[in-house]
Amino acid sequence: MKALLLIDMQNGFCPGGNLAVPDGDSVIPVANRLISDGGYDVVVASQDWHPANHGSFASQHPGKRPFEMGELSGQPQVMWPDHCVQGTPDAEFHPDLELSEIDYIQQKGENPAVDSYSAFRDNDHAALTGLAGYLKAQQITELDICGLATDYCVKFSALDARDMLPNVNVRFISDASRGIDPQGIKEAISEMRERGVDIVTSKVILAD
Repeated sequence: MKALLLIDMQNGFCPGGNLAVPDGDSVIPVANRLISDGGYDVVVASQDWHPANHGSFASQHPGKRPFEMGELSGQPQVMWPDHCVQGTPDAEFHPDLELSEIDYIQQKGENPAVDSYSAFRDNDHAALTGLAGYLKAQQITELDICGLATDYCVKFSALDARDMLPNVNVRFISDASRGIDPQGIKEAISEMRERGVDIVTSKVILAD
């Protein structure tokens, strides 16, 4: 059983969004081809879904500016611009994404006291989203992951998939993903590879 996990393909992370990833919208047509022609049994999408007072927002910390380092619940925290606030257009999926083919949407980042990069659990690892349980129930043996952004939510989701689904083959689809920082992208791909995540392109999958 093969599953495709689309990470945070939302307006907020695409050009014009509140936390735009460079060239972020270019992943949408690749994702749509994977959805239609990748041979997946299950298609899952994660969705950043923050309350307006989320503690990772610089606006919640007087004197802090976006992208500065700060602290959240005693842990170091990047201070982000307000983004993907529940019920706003910024939090909606990109309008060109083939939503009708998505079987399950996993929302994340709802607890204002902790950030949630991974689609599987909060950054402090205290709370699970339920995604691992869903994929286990579907008897998934292969999981392909792509989306936004490579050096944050995609990387942490892939690493958690390796930890929480030890019997599942996990692959990262590089051309269906974009990241924020070029050096961070290189390091993220290296870390994923070291942890047993295979690095592939959509061409490999669509040629299968």
